[in-house]
Amino acid sequence: MIFREMVIADYPQVMTLWSATESMSLRDADSRENIGAYLSRNPGLSFVACQGSKIVGAVLTGTDGRRGYLQHLAVDQTLRGQGVGKQLVRCCVSALEQQGIAKTHLFVANENLCAQTFYERLGWYPRDEVRMYSFNASEHQNV
Repeated sequence: MIFREMVIADYPQVMTLWSATESMSLRDADSRENIGAYLSRNPGLSFVACQGSKIVGAVLTGTDGRRGYLQHLAVDQTLRGQGVGKQLVRCCVSALEQQGIAKTHLFVANENLCAQTFYERLGWYPRDEVRMYSFNASEHQNV
């Protein structure tokens, strides 16, 4: 298994993996153009796991300069439980630490109990004292 930085050329395989992953919430924001811009703004922070030429794991990671944000972690269903996801998370956290960022956040759907269990086993903890809000400027032209 090879773990390496994600590049935009990986997009077709990564999208195939993300699309096949249960509870993965994909939106228009996950277009090739948007993911390319995200990778450019956050170089060296997103990773893929490869078996030969096939991408079998992927994670998108970025930073606001103070905190890291881990998104869209996915591992091929046939390889789960073998440490691929754990190593992808380790790659992200290490890359963020090299930039001086010690704290990382992620979002997990309330109903995705498997992902919650996975992250809790790695030492992540839920934050129940906050509520996430979203705003989409393209839907609200009068703000």
